[in-house]
Amino acid sequence: MSSDLKVFSGSANPMLAESICHTLGIPLSRLAISRFSNDNLFVQVQENVREKDVFVVQPFTMPVGDTIMELFITLDALRSASAQRITAVIPYFSYARSDKKDAPRISITGRLMADLIKTAGANRVLTMDLHSDAVHGFFSVPVDHLTAIPSFVKHFQNQMDLSNAVVVATDAGGAKRAGRFANRIHLPMAIIDKRRVADTQVVQGLVVGDVKGRDAIIFEDEISTGGTLAASVDTLLAAGVERIFVGATHGVLCGPAVQRLENSPVNTVVVTDTVDIPQQKRKEKIETISVAPLFAEAIRRIHTGESVGALFD
Repeated sequence: MSSDLKVFSGSANPMLAESICHTLGIPLSRLAISRFSNDNLFVQVQENVREKDVFVVQPFTMPVGDTIMELFITLDALRSASAQRITAVIPYFSYARSDKKDAPRISITGRLMADLIKTAGANRVLTMDLHSDAVHGFFSVPVDHLTAIPSFVKHFQNQMDLSNAVVVATDAGGAKRAGRFANRIHLPMAIIDKRRVADTQVVQGLVVGDVKGRDAIIFEDEISTGGTLAASVDTLLAAGVERIFVGATHGVLCGPAVQRLENSPVNTVVVTDTVDIPQQKRKEKIETISVAPLFAEAIRRIHTGESVGALFD
């Protein structure tokens, strides 16, 4: 790999960054991150990046404000150090949920984040499975939007009998995403009618599609509190589903999510390593598959000028 390629990591998910570098066959570049006594962040690039092609891995995970600010300062430091091109690698872009003005006097924060990332110094962005595809259009710099769907297809094909399975979208908004997964794994799809009444509370009704006596694979972009998932499991069991499996790209698992999953009758919950799951949240039902090889190949292709879209042909 070219010596002009440098990969740095913020503090949000250094294990993913290490895995990416291991796949690329390069060392993780050195970055010093600390705090002053007044709690201000301090970032220092500890390698020469002049005229280098630089990638910074930093998902927007909790504490989200700190991880975002850390990314901004790092991008600015790299720009000041004369990096030739700077790519913000954001495996989990949490503000993709804020993609529209659905209440009075609010910010479309996904667009704001896109503007700030460019202002901080990013020349391009690499991300995965945005909650809303519309957020891709908020950026005025090039964006490579990866998907973990092929990784999930391979996992479920290897781990379970799919002859009696059906893919389930937990609401109409997620039907397009679940449909892409269903097409790739060659399974039929069902949709649950859902109404969100609060951030952590949903109401569900009918299941549109044939699920009785079948194994269901619920496919989502992320699991945060697990409220939607818990309601979906109850709805599917009432509709006569036999076994329930879950796939979600981003295992955010905040609040009561882990307890809900542990107490749930789901067989397995499969997430990727876009979000670092601390040891206390690593339960028997929760399996993690790595997307580091996918990010590594995307980084290699961006660096060499090859097509990233061809990864999914």
